[in-house]
Amino acid sequence: MTSVTADTTSPTLAGPADRRRWITLVVVGLAQLMVVLDATVVNIALPAAQADLGFSDGQRQWVITAYSLSFGSLLLLGGRLSDLWGRKLTFIVGLIGFAGASALGGAAGTFELLVAARALQGMFGALLAPTVLAVLTTTFTIPRERARAFGVFGAIAGAGGAVGLLLGGVLTEVLDWRWNLYINVFIAALALIGALIFVPRLARSGQRPRLDVPGTILVTGALFALVYGFSQAETEGWSSPWTWGMLTASGVLLVAFVLWQARASHPLLPLSIVLDRNRAAAYISVLVAGAGMFGVFLFVTYYLQLTLGYTPIQTGLAFLPMILMLIVAAQLGTNLLVPRFGPKILVPTGMLMGAAAMIWLTFLDASSAYAADVLPPLMVMGAAMGTIMPASMQTATLGVDRGFAGVASAMVNTSQQVGGSIGTALLNTLAATAAADYLAAHTPPTPQVAVDAAIAGYATAYAWAAGFFVVGAVVSATLFRGRSRGAR
Repeated sequence: MTSVTADTTSPTLAGPADRRRWITLVVVGLAQLMVVLDATVVNIALPAAQADLGFSDGQRQWVITAYSLSFGSLLLLGGRLSDLWGRKLTFIVGLIGFAGASALGGAAGTFELLVAARALQGMFGALLAPTVLAVLTTTFTIPRERARAFGVFGAIAGAGGAVGLLLGGVLTEVLDWRWNLYINVFIAALALIGALIFVPRLARSGQRPRLDVPGTILVTGALFALVYGFSQAETEGWSSPWTWGMLTASGVLLVAFVLWQARASHPLLPLSIVLDRNRAAAYISVLVAGAGMFGVFLFVTYYLQLTLGYTPIQTGLAFLPMILMLIVAAQLGTNLLVPRFGPKILVPTGMLMGAAAMIWLTFLDASSAYAADVLPPLMVMGAAMGTIMPASMQTATLGVDRGFAGVASAMVNTSQQVGGSIGTALLNTLAATAAADYLAAHTPPTPQVAVDAAIAGYATAYAWAAGFFVVGAVVSATLFRGRSRGAR
């Protein structure tokens, strides 16, 4: 099995006084923000885009699904290409490709072209996202600086979705839905200039490794089937043959991928990366947090707009306190708490905070007020995500050989993407079932009953999301090693 060991030597980056590292953090932070934003910013623009291009409600899901399918299925390949091509080249290619796909989508005159552009965005996002984290991993090797950098990066990763809701509302209401895509061109241009100047090109040591083609085909097919299966569950229901057929195919392909990785001479993902207890715990924690967060972004957004009558801009602003709390918690955690207590204490604590926030949200009703009833649990959720994400991300890439930093980073993004897909499908299904049961039990179906049914559906989703976080707390507390034992 391929050895995965720490490599913290880099003459190019040596010296604590090298401020280029912090400019590099700004550059990769811009790229990460762009990728994370795109998962939510387009959602706000969908009604306007649908009215403009004239596609049906049934077609609408493909604007989202096309992105998630290509992004989720190609992440591990993107991470490995980052290892093979080099971080700087892969980062630049990803930026240019993502900006070009965004411009194409913004200019789309047909539904088909918009969907194609979204698929291209996902493809280049899969190249960009793991490279961003790999650049961060290989740039910051001094423990204190690494903690600070991952605190900033974790805050961006956790807050990007909420920022996307605000930005999407502003751009759609003030300008046009197309600017939700055009904005990426400007962000990418800034990041590209910074990358050309400040992101170092690290010299390769040893022979250039080969790409594991069979492993790439197996895992790409497995991830495609997994994301597609959960997308079908969300839209067609769990009784759909496509849902279970794709999920079964995904499981078979994943088993075949693992068996191949155990014997491949140049594995795409060395099993020692994911079999390390700390890294496995970190990946699972990111997956659980990704699944649980959809209970906030998705259903609180519905509640604010459909029940309380908020506009898209007001909805985005409503999430800002949560973002601020997330940023504060991320910095406090990575700079003070993780070095002192380690992820074994911090991540389960964040999970329990997330569960508490979700349970709190179950008490919302049609007469609830934002300041008294919505804001407090959002603040707790922000603190939870700021506690979970940076510590998990830092641990997930700690001690990985630089030659596999890209694919190890891709596993973080893959975990978050899979978690989001699972969370969306499961929580939407559970919420819809609960709402239907409420309507069936309360007749006649007056407008107030319809409102109460929707709230009952949201509450069910929050309760299950709380369960996700409780499971995450147990798993992370069990798997993470204590600080004295370190990472393998």
